[in-house]
Amino acid sequence: MTLSLILACVWVVAANLLAMIPARDNYWRRAYILIAVGIPLLGYVTYENGPWWGLAVLIAAMSILRWPVIYLGRWVRGLVGQ
Repeated sequence: MTLSLILACVWVVAANLLAMIPARDNYWRRAYILIAVGIPLLGYVTYENGPWWGLAVLIAAMSILRWPVIYLGRWVRGLVGQ
């Protein structure tokens, strides 16, 4: 297993641990931090292991951070619908 995949697994475990801790802002601050760390990590995984592994990590991250993806989809749909 490469370093990038190990870091991606650590990111998944950290995301799950952060989700277990109560928050007043519905976890948005933690989601922004996870996104800021996850995007370069996704690029690193894709660079080191290829696009299929990058796609697998992207799908895993989207399943963990599903609400930012849902809100992004609604925002894009609102832009296209106008």
